[in-house]
Amino acid sequence: MTKIEGFIDADGHVVESDAELLQFLPKPFKDREDLLAFPFFPTLDGFHRQARRVADGKGRYIAKGSLKEWQQFLDEDQIAWSVLYPTAGLTFGLVRDKDWACAVATGYNNYLYETFTRPEKRLKGMALIPLQSIPEAVKELKRAVKELGFVGAVLPAVGLRQPLGDERYFPVYETAQELGALLAVHAAPTQGIGVDSFDRLIEVRALSHGFGQMIQMTSMVYNGVYDNFPKLKVAYAEAGCGWVPYLMERLDMEYEHRNTQVPACKKLPSEHLKSGRIFIHCELEDRGIGTMADMFRDDILFCATDFPHEPRSEFRENVERFMAREDVRAETKHKMCLENPKRMYPLAFQ
Repeated sequence: MTKIEGFIDADGHVVESDAELLQFLPKPFKDREDLLAFPFFPTLDGFHRQARRVADGKGRYIAKGSLKEWQQFLDEDQIAWSVLYPTAGLTFGLVRDKDWACAVATGYNNYLYETFTRPEKRLKGMALIPLQSIPEAVKELKRAVKELGFVGAVLPAVGLRQPLGDERYFPVYETAQELGALLAVHAAPTQGIGVDSFDRLIEVRALSHGFGQMIQMTSMVYNGVYDNFPKLKVAYAEAGCGWVPYLMERLDMEYEHRNTQVPACKKLPSEHLKSGRIFIHCELEDRGIGTMADMFRDDILFCATDFPHEPRSEFRENVERFMAREDVRAETKHKMCLENPKRMYPLAFQ
């Protein structure tokens, strides 16, 4: 099997449970077992992902992703390091109670640090920050980076009352820029983006990840996030790259005709993507990788294992097929697997 020695996994996951998080919550919630009567995080939608995989009968089950499993994965597949995102916590934007949002963000970050990133230096943390309360989000981002050594924070693709281009979030962007921390818009929840009428998960998954990312990128570009924060690094994770050329073409066309409506956006949207600080996730089998490299630049593309959401065996097979592809330049492959994640996560080397 073809391997890439030193592969950098830009997006892996922990599978946090409420019972595991309980001891890491701040007071007055710490160790209150009565909290377990209700889920700590909202559901993604109405689908039970693991039950659906069991019913499909293809053996593609979500593993626990314990520290031991992660260490074995890193060792056996020659992965230099991996950046860890939540699982249940991907619905964090749907949390409405500000006090609980602040508490569960702190608890999750404590759990991630104590359980994974402190004992294993090859695992890097992405924080949850409570955007439901901007002052607390800024405070938690600073704590996560300066005290816990995390490399950035997660921005919900779905669930917040206002999209991510709203000026209320600007203090968070300013803080991330000052810290050199990556902010990653991560897809997962599907509520309220136009797919609620579907009754089959296959229909929802085919559309939802890209829809959420398109909404947030549109908001962030047109509302001047990238103009106001010229050194801010943002990634759009786990939706593949096929949606990006389409969206850029639409954003550019609308900007040329109607830019007076968005005075905060100072240049063509596609020029922001060419700036080299907006990063796009690519599935290794995405047919549009070469197109993305030619239309924009190949040092903004990254790939990931998505372990333990996806089986380890599939990662190995996908890498082998990817390295054999003739439609992607060898230089682009090298950048995606090794160099670009270093640019995304500069704090991983401090």
